[in-house]
Amino acid sequence: MSFWETLMPLPPRSPMRPARSTVLPTALLLATALTAVGLTGCSSLSPFSTCEGTEARVKELSAQPVLTSVPPGATVPKDFASVDAECLDDSGDAWLYAERTYAFPGSRQEVVDFYRTTAEAGGWHLQSDPMDPDVAATEAGLCFTKGGDGDALMLTVQFTTARQLKIEYDYDAGPEFDSGSGFHIEVGSETDGSKTGCWN
Repeated sequence: MSFWETLMPLPPRSPMRPARSTVLPTALLLATALTAVGLTGCSSLSPFSTCEGTEARVKELSAQPVLTSVPPGATVPKDFASVDAECLDDSGDAWLYAERTYAFPGSRQEVVDFYRTTAEAGGWHLQSDPMDPDVAATEAGLCFTKGGDGDALMLTVQFTTARQLKIEYDYDAGPEFDSGSGFHIEVGSETDGSKTGCWN
């Protein structure tokens, strides 16, 4: 167990951005690419998708209505007024996401109930973890998918605390986190909109 895990224990499995290529396959691909360069004298294209030309799709994710659909009483913490949206390509294939963070004075169960109803009404499909079906959504969070190849999206709702925000963002939470539940809501996708699963 790492030092950070001792500070911030995580549930057994949480829905999150799709797992990227492992070290061994990446190393093999790079070795193959370098060999090709050495043999042909020509550069090889990266086997991974990149963030190039993804600005419009990131903007579309930022405008997803579910990001601003919140349980009554939820508030935006100071310094989290805008959508956190970008393309990440530091771990293999690029991943696009748009995220909002909220503080909520009620219980986690109220958040879970709200998004099960609201997201499904918006065409999102709740996905259950086949490996840990008994883990409560109030611990593991929620994950939904929507669309098909070319326009597939993934929606996650993850709970957070003032302590976690400090560790992850060096953020000093205000009194809105003294009680209730903080949570992140994120809409993400592959750069080409291909299907991706919640549990990898």
